[in-house]
Amino acid sequence: MSAPIVLILAAGQGTRMRSKTPKVLHDLCGRPMVLWPVHAALEAGAERVVVVDSPARELEAVLPEGVELAVQPQSNGTGGAVAAAMAQLVAQAGATSLEPSTPVVVLSGDVPLVSAAAIRALTDAHAQGDAAATMATTVLDDPSGYGRVVRAADGSVERVVETKKDGDASPRELEIGEVNTGIFAFDAGALRAALPQLSADNAQGELYLPQVLDILRADGQAVAAHIVTDTSLVLGVNDRVALAQVRKLAQKAINERHMRAGVEIVDPAATVIDCDVEIGEDTRIEPGTTIRGTTKIGSDCVVRCSYLVDCELQDGVSVGPFAYLRPGTILRSGAKAGTFVEIKNSDIGAGAKIPHLSYIGDADVGAGTNLGASTITANYDGRNKHRTTIGKQVKSSVHVSFVAPVTVGDEAYTGAGSTIEEDVPAGALGIARARQTNKAGYAKRRRDEALNSERR
Repeated sequence: MSAPIVLILAAGQGTRMRSKTPKVLHDLCGRPMVLWPVHAALEAGAERVVVVDSPARELEAVLPEGVELAVQPQSNGTGGAVAAAMAQLVAQAGATSLEPSTPVVVLSGDVPLVSAAAIRALTDAHAQGDAAATMATTVLDDPSGYGRVVRAADGSVERVVETKKDGDASPRELEIGEVNTGIFAFDAGALRAALPQLSADNAQGELYLPQVLDILRADGQAVAAHIVTDTSLVLGVNDRVALAQVRKLAQKAINERHMRAGVEIVDPAATVIDCDVEIGEDTRIEPGTTIRGTTKIGSDCVVRCSYLVDCELQDGVSVGPFAYLRPGTILRSGAKAGTFVEIKNSDIGAGAKIPHLSYIGDADVGAGTNLGASTITANYDGRNKHRTTIGKQVKSSVHVSFVAPVTVGDEAYTGAGSTIEEDVPAGALGIARARQTNKAGYAKRRRDEALNSERR
């Protein structure tokens, strides 16, 4: 069996999302919704992946290299979307020839949880069924809003009845629980021949892709069904409520994948981890933690109730509670970012410690350095950001501000409450604070002044 061509329909705006953002660009666990079926198709070994967009081409910027974009010139339904993609495939000079038997799999950009295994299972069923088309169906307790699958006496698919508007389906058809998932496999030749015959004679005035099944059957060609038993794989997203439901399922799968790989997630229901995060064995993620983007965490780390975005934690790192690690942060082996610590675009050396109540931005901190409570790198001068360099085995006391650009040498010290504006040589003690003066009898003078004021 040849590798399939996969078409992903994603031109709809999703008005029920009530958002300026196109529906399929809404975030789903760190990845735009449309990229979930794209990645599944690539993992399934698709020969080509084509995403169908509106003329605004808003999806083009997020597509991975090698994934093609086709434009549906007008909003005329799923049939029009597939026709636009097929026309592009046929017209492209030097494109892989579309043999009549080449499998063409159609997915929906708003059905994000379809897996590579599900795509392979559909293409296998299509190849073994000797049918011109195979549709993926599933059975729902509440099929409201889905097209109903009407079976013939021999078990093949007779037709799909849409239910978008009153009058599309009869009361008897509305009682059917088996629904169209919007996922199909076609022989390329049969699909190309049927698409020009689609009609917009329906309540919505659109070209419905499932009508291709009617055309194929009328031409004497077989139409098969492949039931997907795991309904979560074919759940569609029409509004933000449905997106939240799908996100919950996606997050559960992500957390379970990490736990099976040796990560201890103490409370999966209270832990948010994006799909592209990497975590090593024997790392412990405690409740209330959010890990975003392409964060990489090594083995034997502990992350307590913290927020991590696009950062790197090497083996044996400790974070939190209540730490915020922003993009570009690297904590090298055995480093620590403690309670209420924020770090941005900084390289924290092996074994270095930033225990609590500190902001470290645009800095390089050497191995074994210990920065005291309330350490601040003042990295922005109002126009530009500057870098702070702190050497190895430095001991900064509490409440120290480093005004960048500034360099502190290896094994140097800084005094508590200092504002360090000049470089501190290696092994030196840097102190930059006003000398303390005590005024004896000050409290009594204040009381006497207040009493005299009241008498007047």
